Amino acid sequence: MVDPDIGAVTQNKPQKSQPKVDPCDVPSTPYETALAEILSHIKTLQDTQRLPIREALHGVAAETVISKQNIPNQRNSAMDGYACRFQDLAEAGQLSQLKVVGTSAAGNPYDGTTSPGDCIRILTGGVMPDELDTIIMQEDCELQGQFVVTRNTHKIKQHVRDAGDDVKKHDAVVSKGQPINMAELGLLATIGCESILVYRKPTVAFFSTGDELRGVGESLKPGDVYDSNRYTIHALLQQMHVDSIDLGVIRDNLSDTIDALAQAAKQSDLVISTAGASVGDSDYVKRALEQMGELKLWKVAMKPGRPLAFGKINNAWFFGLPGNPVSVVVTFDKFVQPAIKKLRGEKPTQRLRLRVRCETPIIKTPGRLEYQRGILSYNYEGDLVVSAVSNQSSGVLSSMVKANCYIVLPLETGNIDQGSLVVVEPFSTEL
Repeated sequence: MVDPDIGAVTQNKPQKSQPKVDPCDVPSTPYETALAEILSHIKTLQDTQRLPIREALHGVAAETVISKQNIPNQRNSAMDGYACRFQDLAEAGQLSQLKVVGTSAAGNPYDGTTSPGDCIRILTGGVMPDELDTIIMQEDCELQGQFVVTRNTHKIKQHVRDAGDDVKKHDAVVSKGQPINMAELGLLATIGCESILVYRKPTVAFFSTGDELRGVGESLKPGDVYDSNRYTIHALLQQMHVDSIDLGVIRDNLSDTIDALAQAAKQSDLVISTAGASVGDSDYVKRALEQMGELKLWKVAMKPGRPLAFGKINNAWFFGLPGNPVSVVVTFDKFVQPAIKKLRGEKPTQRLRLRVRCETPIIKTPGRLEYQRGILSYNYEGDLVVSAVSNQSSGVLSSMVKANCYIVLPLETGNIDQGSLVVVEPFSTEL
């Protein structure tokens, strides 16, 4: 018997035809697996430099900074008022009269002595004499000549800041791998630190691909569109405080794509392209990467953002992001950002997630992790709730403007009923 599918005579029993295998039909990698694989390859840049602390803002500490002193270095007052011995105060509810014998102000401590029944006027930051242990706020006192009168409703050691309340000697104030932001900079100044060792900023080169793309200010011909992706990536890189190189738009041909990747790899630690990483006739990024570098990962079981490529070109890491603008934002957020943080030397962090009630039904097919755009708000009862943005197309960038959070729908999840609890990731701390 001749099998029409294989054109050969079968032996013994009929054989089923074998399905044709599409070489491009690569199974999608689950998000967590893909991210773990990417981060397993990325290594922190080892170049460091010592900078004055002001110049180190938004850098990442390459050393742990230890305080050489207590902060504050002496006991002092947290309030304007009067410093006294707690034992000199009358019983609870009774009036006490204390003699004022001097003043202690920040930078001008009292250098005399006190006897039982004495107190000193003390201002915020003023050093506390060793024998005094309690501060009474000036609002709780009445000054009568050389004496101050107060009714005892006080607690021992109230309003006193002990030496080392903020930082103790030998405490680590900034740890290796910690980003240096406003609070870290102020704390370094507090302990008198003049400079700090930081990791070198990564350099990131990026470009868009597509014959249809035009720059802002150019005229559009039929079929042309303005290139938003480079502006989006520029903004995302600025927020990460890295050095960036915009290589413009690369036309849809293999030669130009190879040249662009080669140029980008020479100039940077990490390369980002948008579009061209799928399998269409005009998608040359994946082919170029396979010719001149290493393709380590392709396709992620995530929506938006399935056609993601990750690899290496010489010493530069490479991310080929999808072309749709929302997919660019989401894949940058979920893959490129963690990779850059590791390059920068940052310690791993976890994104804030909240479980809230969803006020709209959501359509979802199981099989892919989805990051839908949502609007997080307070309802009339003061509870946080979320609504899905109506148009979830990965080509609708306005959905990112309307949204203030991701609604995170796990791979196995199906449709979500109105009123169900869902997990959200806020974009910021403000609604």
